[in-house]
Amino acid sequence: MKISVLTVCWNSAATIRHTLDSFFAQEHQDKELIVIDGASTDETLTIVRSYAAQGLQIISEPDRGMYDALNKGLALCTGEAIGALNADDAFHDASVLGKIREALAENDIVHGHLDFVDSHESKRVVRRWRAEPRPQDGFRSGWMPAHPTFYVRRAVAEKIGPFDLTLKVSSDYDWMLRAVELYGFRITTIDQVLVDMMTGGASTKSFRSHIGHNLEALRSRRRWLGSGPVDYALVAKPARKLGQFLPKQTRKSKG
Repeated sequence: MKISVLTVCWNSAATIRHTLDSFFAQEHQDKELIVIDGASTDETLTIVRSYAAQGLQIISEPDRGMYDALNKGLALCTGEAIGALNADDAFHDASVLGKIREALAENDIVHGHLDFVDSHESKRVVRRWRAEPRPQDGFRSGWMPAHPTFYVRRAVAEKIGPFDLTLKVSSDYDWMLRAVELYGFRITTIDQVLVDMMTGGASTKSFRSHIGHNLEALRSRRRWLGSGPVDYALVAKPARKLGQFLPKQTRKSKG
């Protein structure tokens, strides 16, 4: 199974080498990396192009943000499975794509655990996202997968279509909601840390961004799930994340 990985970047010279190294270190060989750069002005492209001999695709042009760039990647990928790896994140270890391939052999969608780290040098974990199987009420219950660990079969991506560019910080949430809730696709959880994610992303870097993400997520649930002006998930979704900040977890990952 060929797996396509989409990496969106803009002025990411400080971190993207970790991202690229973690992709090319993967033991699963049937893979492609598509880097969609938003016309960086730092050394990002110099670094990315130094890996060109290993077969990655590179696009560099102005865009309308991360989700516009992801849509460009979706249009170009050739794999049987598709996911995204942010330009300041890295695969947790060399087995990740192999685990994803195994899980997708009998499922349409997979997701797993994620560690938030303060740097890729120290790998000091400051927050732990432990994936849980989809509950009966799914996204209505406040549950959601971690998008950097979310991989789908190509048929899923083709069915749900592009990321919604009217959503500024939660289009990934909306995309996952459509994939999981609307068409009955089979989903499973990988009990392993798949991605080390740098803190400070668009939806997590400030209290204001948290509020914006949750309000946009409500908008998505209202559109697709028929939620009211206020729903249970508006409170439950952020509440579910409180446990991620505890120093120890009772549930341990395999990885």
